[in-house]
Amino acid sequence: MIRLNNLQKEYKGFKLDITMDIPEGRVTGLIGRNGAGKTTTLKAILGLIEPTSGEIEVFGKKPREFTAEDKKQIGTALSSSGFNMVFTVKDVTAILKGFYKDFDEDDFTKKCKQQELPFDKPIKDFSTGMRAKLRVLVAMSHSAKLLILDEPTAGLDVIARNDVLNIIRSYLEEDSSRSVIISSHISTDLEGLCDDIYMINGGKIILHEDTDTLLGKYGLIKLSKEEYEALDKKYIIGTKEESFSVTCLTSEKQFYAENYPKAVIENAHIDDIIVFILGGEK
Repeated sequence: MIRLNNLQKEYKGFKLDITMDIPEGRVTGLIGRNGAGKTTTLKAILGLIEPTSGEIEVFGKKPREFTAEDKKQIGTALSSSGFNMVFTVKDVTAILKGFYKDFDEDDFTKKCKQQELPFDKPIKDFSTGMRAKLRVLVAMSHSAKLLILDEPTAGLDVIARNDVLNIIRSYLEEDSSRSVIISSHISTDLEGLCDDIYMINGGKIILHEDTDTLLGKYGLIKLSKEEYEALDKKYIIGTKEESFSVTCLTSEKQFYAENYPKAVIENAHIDDIIVFILGGEK
């Protein structure tokens, strides 16, 4: 569905340089620090910025070749965009109805009511969570094949984040061929949603794994300093040293479980992997 081949985009002090291949029916997460290149990647896919070099294909076409119908197959919710703040949900509904032939007004209205979005209140009076829910519901309102969501849960409390993620899950359950690209710096949002995850840092992909593989094979090994000195380090990705102990990240926790049965080994979460890869000692 999406192919990025040596995509490069240069700004002063920053260069994006990535290759990605995202098939149909996948939920793909982009994770990384703010400024890592996640939003730049999404904007390039959408044709909102012109790459310096490289190739982009979506639905087998380059963004500049998109017809109006092609564009309607993509639903977007960018963190930097939104409707005029004086609009109401009624106004938004009228705009969507006029713009998209596949807009399902009854379904959109039902979902807005389920999320307790007021229909007559200006968007400027919405809470941050209500605005986030509206952006995602609008992206889904015209049965798009591909959703591109940029930090859809940023700044939300736990309940609002869970609501937004459930909206996305429900949308995917309606049609298994739908695809989603979602960027976030909140790793727990992606663990239970994404089929695979790309970790981006400094404009480059530094890790790409299926989520199940990522959570299944990576582990944290906790050792005394003496135990660490005797450890076979060929599968150690990063270490963090404390006063009397050392914690190591490995991508082969089974190897250490079999060869060091007395070692304390815990499952690693995406946050752990980010910390050790981007911030740990090696």
